[in-house]
Amino acid sequence: MNDSSPAPVLDVWCELQCPDCRSALDDVRALRARYGDRLELRLRHFPLEKHKHSFAAAQAAEEAVEQGQGWAYVEAVLGRVEELDRRGEPFLVEIAGELGLDAAEFDTALIDGRHILIVDADQAEGKAIGVTGTPTYVIGGERLDGGRSQEGLRERVEAIADRLLAEGQG
Repeated sequence: MNDSSPAPVLDVWCELQCPDCRSALDDVRALRARYGDRLELRLRHFPLEKHKHSFAAAQAAEEAVEQGQGWAYVEAVLGRVEELDRRGEPFLVEIAGELGLDAAEFDTALIDGRHILIVDADQAEGKAIGVTGTPTYVIGGERLDGGRSQEGLRERVEAIADRLLAEGQG
């Protein structure tokens, strides 16, 4: 008998030039610390037109995922969102180097657009399910909008995750 039911998925719709997403990082860290492998956190991209570097940043984040450092990269970029505002793509490549990733590969990925389809698909899916801003969390079919207020959001995510985990064990 296999009792390892798949972990519930928490989709985090995020945009790397968004200060609200930076505030949400504390929640994301806390959720990772609390659940570990029992909850699958997935980074989903929702670049907003008002942020001109957000689309490139989403592509860079996908390259970081491919190189095995997705969340570390997201945290590093969001931690210095003002620099991204100011410096754009060179900053995205620089962060990759600081994390010990292959910065040249980041540069190439941004030029050849190899991750554009993933970002476009995320954005289209986000729009289809009613994501309008970032951060937005989706878990167990429920959408929690953190763009307006993040007050009490983590508690709601935890309540849903706990319920899903309990049902999975049932």
